[in-house]
Amino acid sequence: MEPHPPLEPVLQRHAFADFRWLDPADLVVAEWVRMKCRFGCPHYGRAAACPPNTPQVEACRRFFAEYAHGLIVHFEVPPLSDEARHAWSARTNRALVDLERDVFLAGFPRAFALFTDACHLCETCAPERTACKEPALARPSATGMAVDVFGTARRLGYSIEVLTGPSSPANYFAFLMVD
Repeated sequence: MEPHPPLEPVLQRHAFADFRWLDPADLVVAEWVRMKCRFGCPHYGRAAACPPNTPQVEACRRFFAEYAHGLIVHFEVPPLSDEARHAWSARTNRALVDLERDVFLAGFPRAFALFTDACHLCETCAPERTACKEPALARPSATGMAVDVFGTARRLGYSIEVLTGPSSPANYFAFLMVD
């Protein structure tokens, strides 16, 4: 997808160096992603911006269909301890919310960020959306919205593999829906 010229200066200010424009129709949305959340993720039912506090898969598909433009943002992260990864995630997610806000202020009121991982904005997350301490800032992850990040990243030309150990650098992807 071609760049969205009015937003290029906003993106440059935020220093997200590795991003690509996408057609939301290229997002791979799948039921199996939700199953992996439900049966395998420690955040399921324990985080206000994670399933089951996110829309059903069909509602996610409808949500993405309402957009004509989006971004995928790639981060290559060196091996980190759990504590350091949590801190990286919190910083990155705050930066994504700041980007979303600036895109909104640039005249795109439907801007909506999807985090790389669980929200991590707070040290401890409330299990219910109504008890969230940062409801204006919390966003779901792409997987929390049933996006197959591996399939989508590959479809958009990124290389991504399953990590086989804690000493490998990790590829994380965030998304920003824009219209």
